[in-house]
Amino acid sequence: MNKRFLVALCLVVACLAGCSLPPEKPVTKDELYATGIYNFYTIKESPESVLAAINREGEVILDARYRDRPVFIKILALSSGLQVHVIEK
Repeated sequence: MNKRFLVALCLVVACLAGCSLPPEKPVTKDELYATGIYNFYTIKESPESVLAAINREGEVILDARYRDRPVFIKILALSSGLQVHVIEK
């Protein structure tokens, strides 16, 4: 029984660790513009809606285009700043 409890506890911790959390300090528009995503990519979402999603969820995935190629842009709010990942579709 003790082994089952330990396995269940590990699963719960793993599930909670995978959830995104809102940032401790709200992300500002200047921090978002410093990533340069609005200079290099065509993004339909406004900066204000992207900021609202980042500050609420801690991450956002955007549907964007780079030179007529569709891409996904994932932005994570970390304590060290914003982390941007670009993934081709």
